Amino acid sequence: MKKEWFSTNELTGIAGLPSTIQGINQKARREQWKSRKRTGVQGKALEYHIDSIPDKVRLVLRTHEEGAKYSAMVNDPFSIWVTAYNQLTPGERERIVSLIVRHGISGLMEKVDMLAKSPEPADVC
Repeated sequence: MKKEWFSTNELTGIAGLPSTIQGINQKARREQWKSRKRTGVQGKALEYHIDSIPDKVRLVLRTHEEGAKYSAMVNDPFSIWVTAYNQLTPGERERIVSLIVRHGISGLMEKVDMLAKSPEPADVC
């Protein structure tokens, strides 16, 4: 990973992290993340080292950094999937991932097909 330091703004809401700057800072203090004062910013703005933050967050940050090499069209199926996934609540995300882990993509597609044929909305998981 090229970038080593991340601001609280860049970390908010990523991979289960708190959605506020204060929440990020509290978690970082609790877990003793390596930090430094942000340069060029007034006040107590901090940034955190990549090696200090949780593995899930690191993976997402790497994906975003590596993904910058590619220019995806707005209607690209992968972009649509990522956008839809990011709009889910954490509980909904967990249910979708659990379904895929347990039944694979074919199990997910069976549920989608059942919903398409069903006159009433059904619970996916």
